[in-house]
Amino acid sequence: MDSAMPEKMSPAPPLRVVMIAAEAAPYAKVGGLGDVVGALPPALEKLGAKVTVIIPAYGNAGGGPSQVELCRDIPGFEVALGNFTEYASIFQATMPGTGVTVYLIGSRRYFERGGVYDDPFTGEGYADNMERFIFFMKAAIELMILLPDPFDIIHCHDSHTALIPGIIKENYAAVEKLTRARTVFTIHNLAYQGNYPREALDLAGISRNRFYPCSPFEFWERVNFMKTGIVFADEVTTVSPTYAKEIQAPELGFGLDGILRDRNVHLHGIVNGIDYNEWNPENDSFIVARFSSKKLSGKAVCKRDILEFFNLGHGRDFKRVPLIGIISRLANQKGFDLIAEAIHTIAELDLFLVILGTGQQYYNDLIKNFAARFPEKIAARLAFDNPLAHKIEAGCDMFLMPSRYEPCGLNQIYSLRYGTIPVVHRTGGLADTVVQYDGNRGTGFVFTEYSAGALTQSIRETLSVYSDHVAWKKLVRRAMAEDWSWESSAKRYMALYGKRSETPCF
Repeated sequence: MDSAMPEKMSPAPPLRVVMIAAEAAPYAKVGGLGDVVGALPPALEKLGAKVTVIIPAYGNAGGGPSQVELCRDIPGFEVALGNFTEYASIFQATMPGTGVTVYLIGSRRYFERGGVYDDPFTGEGYADNMERFIFFMKAAIELMILLPDPFDIIHCHDSHTALIPGIIKENYAAVEKLTRARTVFTIHNLAYQGNYPREALDLAGISRNRFYPCSPFEFWERVNFMKTGIVFADEVTTVSPTYAKEIQAPELGFGLDGILRDRNVHLHGIVNGIDYNEWNPENDSFIVARFSSKKLSGKAVCKRDILEFFNLGHGRDFKRVPLIGIISRLANQKGFDLIAEAIHTIAELDLFLVILGTGQQYYNDLIKNFAARFPEKIAARLAFDNPLAHKIEAGCDMFLMPSRYEPCGLNQIYSLRYGTIPVVHRTGGLADTVVQYDGNRGTGFVFTEYSAGALTQSIRETLSVYSDHVAWKKLVRRAMAEDWSWESSAKRYMALYGKRSETPCF
């Protein structure tokens, strides 16, 4: 009898994933993209993946946070951009509390300035954004080649990285280290596509012969970065199942709905999670009192704190009068056209309203005017203020989010975690994360018709339930029991990374 013991199977090597994006918290954050690329890699790491992140090094990275250092193993290199070159400096860091390596690509010409996308002095996008992000994409590709281990998945985010799948297929077909990897492209907001003149192809090193009507690189006689990513990536994702459906129709497809319908089999909606280490009322260092679904008393303390901060509620029973919060970019997309139309009706209701955010000058001025006209009801801070955002989420009774469209949205998920009941328009991620309250189930209030009348009716319905103390407390506890952590979303990404598919050839 052969008594030899069977050989032990060697464990499979970890899936190697590289995330390439224009921002990632805590190194650079303008909006939800930074939150996602800051939180998803650690969640994937917990599931066994080996994750690397590549972002630009905005400002003077070497003089920034102590955890960011000049990379010793990989020297800088020149990147060709048409008929000139730009030097790429490589910095390195490790995401706090994780094993996720972050590489930051520096450039004196393109990234040592005060803003990420926009000039902070004018509020307008930098005139050379096309060059800036083509440089970043090409440098990221060269960096992947220089790194010692190949990647299994190259995951690109939004238009600032969308040319990468196309550049790899066009110019790096012989580089096995790149072509063996599968590419995933995530659309965070289809409205921002990166539409540029055909000179973009010269900078990217792609032949002008590839620019012809209906080619992957042509969109109404311009180069559309987003279209290129959608066409060339092995798999395309967006940040909620409902948004994945919406962008395949003309109303929210922004001209790319036909392309997305063509790639329907490879288009997936995965709701963003939130980081419960940062957004958790039980240990939030920004709020004046901690609380949980089992012990809600601290929420009333947080409400009083917010009312005092905004100088509201003098002489009123603050527990009886509901407090509604808004934290948002002030723009049409976020439903401020509805708020502007409905504000006089809202101001007549027995409530307080606090607004945090900044955006289009028209709405900045409008919100200031509302606060001046209704000083006993409405208050605003026109700024980006993360600590105050935490305080508002904790202290408000309700959160208003009437977005015209919302790919995913995070604030309504933060609100659920803090027992701040969302009032939202049924669209995108708002439809996927907030369930209409019906007396026995549900986590918030959802209006379907995009109109000021539907908005105010939903607010009235919310106030009616708020007046029933027992029903409201049950609703708050049900909302706080929801689980929108990154774990479930990360599992869906891991399943997608393992999917086998064929990408069309062009």
